[in-house]
Amino acid sequence: MLKRINPDNVVKPFSNYAQGVSVPANARWLCVSGQVGARPDGTIEQGFEAQAARCWSNILAILAADGMGPADIVKNTVYITNPADVPKSRAARDGAMQGHACASTLVVISALALPELVVEIEVVAAK
Repeated sequence: MLKRINPDNVVKPFSNYAQGVSVPANARWLCVSGQVGARPDGTIEQGFEAQAARCWSNILAILAADGMGPADIVKNTVYITNPADVPKSRAARDGAMQGHACASTLVVISALALPELVVEIEVVAAK
């Protein structure tokens, strides 16, 4: 079982994430490559919310393929191209995580691999 760490002498998280996550010895690790808002046929979802939802659904499908779920996510890193989308990104993460908190980093960048992409998310999981 993952242990969430939020010490009292560190700033409280700004949203639903843990300052640290400890993984037990002998856990099985899964590193999920950055997922974008693309459907299985390669077409790209339109708008931030749709792309973020697709990123998370892709991630959850990859986790499920290895017998894992949201509670097994140790860390996520989110890349967005517009700082105004921070609240939308947090809402998408919180919905996908189903109440579980993981270590989390959000970075605003100038662009992703394709101009129509506005969000990319990668995770590390352990079970």
